[in-house]
Formats: sequence, structure tokens, C-alpha cells
Amino acid sequence: MNEKLEKFNRSLIGKKVAIIGLGVSNVPLLDYFKDIDCEVSIFSEKDINIDLSSYNYKTYIGSDCLNNLVGFDIIFRSPSCLPNRPEILAEKQRGCYVTTEVEEVIKLSPSKIIGVTGSDGKTTTTTLIDLVLRANGYKTYLGGNIGTPLFTKINDMTEKDVVILELSSFQLMNMEVSPSISVITNITPNHLDIHGSYEEYIDAKKNIYKNSNGILVINADNEITSKIESDREIRYFSRYNQTNCFYTIDGIIYFNGEKVFDTSNLKIRGVHNHENICACMSALYGMVDVYKSFVAIKEFAGVEHRLEFVREVNGVKWYNDSVSSSPTRTIAGINSYDEEIVLIAGGYDKNLDYSPIARPILDKVKVLILFGNTKNKIYDAVIKEKTNEDIEIYVCDTLNEVVIKAYETSKQGQVVLFSPASASFDMFKNFADRGIQFKGLVNKL
Repeated sequence: MNEKLEKFNRSLIGKKVAIIGLGVSNVPLLDYFKDIDCEVSIFSEKDINIDLSSYNYKTYIGSDCLNNLVGFDIIFRSPSCLPNRPEILAEKQRGCYVTTEVEEVIKLSPSKIIGVTGSDGKTTTTTLIDLVLRANGYKTYLGGNIGTPLFTKINDMTEKDVVILELSSFQLMNMEVSPSISVITNITPNHLDIHGSYEEYIDAKKNIYKNSNGILVINADNEITSKIESDREIRYFSRYNQTNCFYTIDGIIYFNGEKVFDTSNLKIRGVHNHENICACMSALYGMVDVYKSFVAIKEFAGVEHRLEFVREVNGVKWYNDSVSSSPTRTIAGINSYDEEIVLIAGGYDKNLDYSPIARPILDKVKVLILFGNTKNKIYDAVIKEKTNEDIEIYVCDTLNEVVIKAYETSKQGQVVLFSPASASFDMFKNFADRGIQFKGLVNKL
């Protein structure tokens, strides 16, 4: 038995526990607390689609449900419920312990913890780390923002295992512990519709390394991460500089000046993915065999909704990059192709600046098809930058119209890239729902 977990379970006895939000991370807690003698209350601002009849829990539902958040000893918040909510701050000031499922995994697991955050590339980097570790014989647990909730699996973990966590800014806010190996792929403006400021977003990201010692892997090329100072062992990765760890230049990945891999053998596209590989290998240096690792990486076909090949129609290749919810992600996608591009973009507005995307679009895109709440912002940014570039621009109302227009305007040898540069919540449940619907429409052509 994990002694730290056992002590934590004993500390719950007789306590009032609040579970805020029943997203993926918190659902397993429902059964976990059934075996502990504590008083549990559930809070959800959204309708609950889970049958709670078998649980003897109090339930508060609705936009004002947190008005009842009074007198609790422990709060498990979901990532969507930020810790700076007035109701949570009031409880914390009164002495309540506020935590999350993923924070308790970091605190209570006996395994080595690797955490990955960043504005772009964190899912691919996290997945690559898990892939490489398994190829080198490690037993791994993949969680956080991807994989499955791990809190209920802590008792199965051992000191020989490795836990890999993708961590969002919402999970990292106010976190009081950090992984032993922390990776920051990059930091660029994102989620500014939710965070109070860009500074708050940056500070949240930095919590991945501030609260413990260990290894910190950071992007030497990024304006924010390159300036980070820490007492941790810092390992850099880069696409320009010969840093003290893995770097990529002209399609070759090097380590300390020595060529270790030719990226022309990769199944995944884009120099941003070469960076993700460098971040992965920098984090795992000293833990894995480099040859075995690159054999596994060579066969990696990518993560769903990330420059995912859908099909070829009449000599035109269609790609689903629905995960791209910011301009920087879409710029990386555009730069992944040598072919002429028909770009589909637009979606929910996160209060981001779209001027940086205009020049990459004008340089590489032949047809631009826009839809969603940000269609006018992207259109205005492109038109403002446009001089005499030859580009067709269309504005549509629905995803179905977008796909039809892309089919009508694309030519043999081109690629159709669905890379919205915007979030999905104006028309879809999430980026995965958006990507699935796009693939469904493409497969009907």
C-alpha cells in the first residue's frame, strides 16, 4: 500500500468534500469516495448526464450552484473551474484545502513524474515521451489533459514506473507541486478569453517547474521560455541554436553536434514536430537508448486531429488539423507543406491577435475559406497585409458549406488543410467533435 495515499485517505474521514465539475478527470472520484467515510457534495454549472442515484451525495446544479460552496474541508475542482473564483477563494481563506485530481497524482504517486505544458505541441510531445519510454521497457501511465484520470490508479504505481502528464494552464493555476521532469514546449498568447491577462497565463505555465527541484526542458527559441531562470537543471531544445541538448537544423536532429536522426524518414510532418521530438528526447536523455527511441519515433504517425491525413480526392490530399485553436498552431501547420494550400480557418474567438497569421497565409495559401466567429477578424488581418498576392478568399456559414467550397476550388496536387486558428465552441462541443465532423464530411465527397 502507498503510505502517502493511505494517509491522504485517512485525512478524508469525517470531512466535507466538494467535487466541482463532472468532467473526465472528476468522474472516477464518485466511486472512490463511496469507500471513504466522508460527506460528499457535487457542484456542476452544467446539466449532469450521469446517473447519480447510486450515490448518497448532495448535488447542486446550475449557474449559481457555487453559492452553496460553504463550510467544506476539501475541494476537488475541475480544470474548467478556475481557482480564482470568488467562492473558492473564500473557502480557501477560511482554511479549506483546494486541489485537483492531477495535483494529487503528482503529490501521492511513488513514480517518476514527467509533466508537459506549452501553448502548442504539448499533446504530441507528451505522446512521444510515452511512446519512447514504452519502447525502452518502462511501464507508463499517461494522464492529465489526455489519457485517463490517474488518481484511482495511484495504488498500482511503483517507483520503477513513469507517469506522463499533459498539463494545461487551467490545471497548473495555483498548483503547489511540480513534476520531477518538466517540459515547456513554448508560450504564446492563448486562452485570453478566460485568463485575466497574458501574465496570468504565463505564470500558470511556470508552475510546472517552480514548486520542486529536478530537470526543466525549455524551448531556446521562444521569447518567453528562453528567458526563464531556475535553480533546476535546464536542458534546451531548438531549431536554430546548437544548444546543450537535442536540436534540429535543416531536417536533421543533432545531439551536442552529432547527427542522430534524419527527419525525412518520419511519418509526421512539420519542423514543429521535429521540435517536439527534440523536447521529448531532451526530457528523457539518460533514461533511454537513443537508437531504440528513434526506431519507435520513426513509426509514429501522429495524434488524431493534428495534421491528420484524411483521404485523397481527385489528386487533392485533405488534412484534419482541428486541434489548431490559435494562430501560432495554424502557422506551424501551413509551414508543414511544400504543396499549394487550400486553408479552412475560423471558429470561436479567444480574444487573440490574428495579424501574425496574415503573412504566412499570403505567402503559402492559394485559397482561403473562412467560417465561424473569427472569420471577419482573419479576413481583415489578411486584407490589411495583402499587396498584390494572388489569393482567393471565401466566407461561409457552415462546415458543410466550407467543405463543398474547398472541394470545388481545390486543384490536383494541392492540399486542403483544415486548421481553424480558433477554438471550437461557437459550433462544436470541442476540437475533437469539430475534427470528427470535418472528417465525416470529407469522407462523403
